[in-house]
Amino acid sequence: MREKHYVERNGKLYARAYYKDVNTGKWKQVWRKVDSKSQARDVADLVKQQLKTGTEAFENRDTLNAFLDVWLGAHRVSARTLEDYTSLMKHHVRPTLGKKKLSSIKPLDVQQAVNAMVEKKLSARTIHYTMTVLRSALRQAVKWGVLLNNPAEDLQLPKQRRREMKCLSPQQAKEFLKFARKDKYGVLFELALVTGMRPEEYLGLRWCDVDLPNRTVSIQRTLVWRRQKAAWYFGEAKTDKSRRTIPLTEKLARELVKHRRKQNERRLKLGSKWTDHDLVFPSDLGTPLSVRNFDRRHFKEVLIAAGLPDIRLYDLRHTCATLLLAAGENPKVVSERLGHSSIVLTLDCYSHVLPTMQDAATQKLAAILR
Repeated sequence: MREKHYVERNGKLYARAYYKDVNTGKWKQVWRKVDSKSQARDVADLVKQQLKTGTEAFENRDTLNAFLDVWLGAHRVSARTLEDYTSLMKHHVRPTLGKKKLSSIKPLDVQQAVNAMVEKKLSARTIHYTMTVLRSALRQAVKWGVLLNNPAEDLQLPKQRRREMKCLSPQQAKEFLKFARKDKYGVLFELALVTGMRPEEYLGLRWCDVDLPNRTVSIQRTLVWRRQKAAWYFGEAKTDKSRRTIPLTEKLARELVKHRRKQNERRLKLGSKWTDHDLVFPSDLGTPLSVRNFDRRHFKEVLIAAGLPDIRLYDLRHTCATLLLAAGENPKVVSERLGHSSIVLTLDCYSHVLPTMQDAATQKLAAILR
């Protein structure tokens, strides 16, 4: 039978594709509203392909909500990342776009969703992250042959401002360690500052990862707390480069030996009340520490006692990197210590240190040529 790829009805233009129902054997039609006859041909061809591959159901009947359910279920990311994606879609995309048919969503609809997020005074970072996730989902819809174009590609997004990176000066770092030693988690603070590990890395550190004779620690996992529930699990390292081995100072290794001895004494004293996860830095009962509680109850108190600026727990990592770079350490070495995916990321994050490094390099070169 000869097919006409478009239909004009009541002043509107529709793409049309024929298919045979496998159950009844009868020929049926699928219509899609389009803007031009040339677009109608493309849409008709797409629908035919969808009917062959079984993906047509999304285009024909299902909403963005239905598609996101499938996309999230098929996404191969870490549990924490999947939780973040699900939360962003739930709070910022589904309420405004979720009930719309996937095929009917236009760039203007997505832009209006962005504008609504701006009006709610959400941070530029949250808006960018949300649109990145949605854009990725709709790109997959195009790859699956469900959409012709991605309506989230060209958007006007608020400008992101890079968060000011805070860190301690060499003298402040010494003051911090001086007062941190008075806290029961003093050795943890020293480890964080010396190694540049992420909080989720040193809170997930287990004794099987610590080689005290050779004075090294290996990062193999992270400690992840679920956002909505008071539950935790051991997650994978952030990237492949995050799996790394870091040497310890002789002093820090000795402190860890003392720390382990005290921990064993407490474990024996508590007996069955102790929950053993082999953690290097657990709570008084052996359970994992929460970053939020640890930050508020211990880290902030040390800062106040030492009279230091109010910084984040994560800024100990920045302090480690900044002190090393300012001392002339090779950026490649610093990048490996931090577990960055590339040295470009390290140089971008710590570009504020580079001018002084360039000054020192100029002086060295002048001395050589003098």
